[in-house]
Amino acid sequence: MIQTIYLIILGYFILGGVGFYLINRNRDRDTAKKSYTKYFTYVVIIHVLFFGIVLKPIVFSALSAGIVMVGLYELLKLRTLNPDKSRSAFFSRAIVVYLLVSAGFIIFGTLSRELVLFSFLVISIFDSFSQISGQLFGKTRISPNISPNKTLGGVVGGAIIAGFSAFLLSGLVDSRHLELAILSAGILVFAFFGDLGASLYKRKFGVKDFSKILPGHGGVLDRFDSLIAGGAWVVLASRLLELY
Repeated sequence: MIQTIYLIILGYFILGGVGFYLINRNRDRDTAKKSYTKYFTYVVIIHVLFFGIVLKPIVFSALSAGIVMVGLYELLKLRTLNPDKSRSAFFSRAIVVYLLVSAGFIIFGTLSRELVLFSFLVISIFDSFSQISGQLFGKTRISPNISPNKTLGGVVGGAIIAGFSAFLLSGLVDSRHLELAILSAGILVFAFFGDLGASLYKRKFGVKDFSKILPGHGGVLDRFDSLIAGGAWVVLASRLLELY
């Protein structure tokens, strides 16, 4: 089963590579280089997390804790660089929300390997193909003041591919069709709002990226905002739907 899933992942990497080629074929060399750097960095990230889940679940738990800690550092750093008192209330609320959601994400790493793997892949596919679809087909901006690059076409395209992927990977989760549909739909909604929430925080503090730690992506929260929020939903859903 794991070998089949890995082959599916490789197929998505090829599809994503084609998408990146179409996006960059008419761009200048420097812009295309940055885009491909983002692609190859993402390939590495997915492999590290995938094998962390499959081979040693405790490795993924450790990675999850690391993501949360670095993410918190990025939030605090932006605040110290922009100490405007008018943002104090927003900052306090944002930290509380982040800590609550992150607590769910830490628990997410302790769920069954199959459920974690299913959720991780659906979130990652939605996140990546939303960006690719948005750059290829997106015209209508969803929230230009918060996330200018997020488009309706991108979200719909990512949701369609992620929904199809959830169907392909449904063998990982021992649940009825209705439960799987609720789980998957919630993953997409939380992943979307996790991304949007992170974008709102950046806009409030006047930055494009949380940091420059990940080549082509920016900071840890630039890359993992959707995963943190989506993982928190899976913990909640696992209790409501009795999925373990």
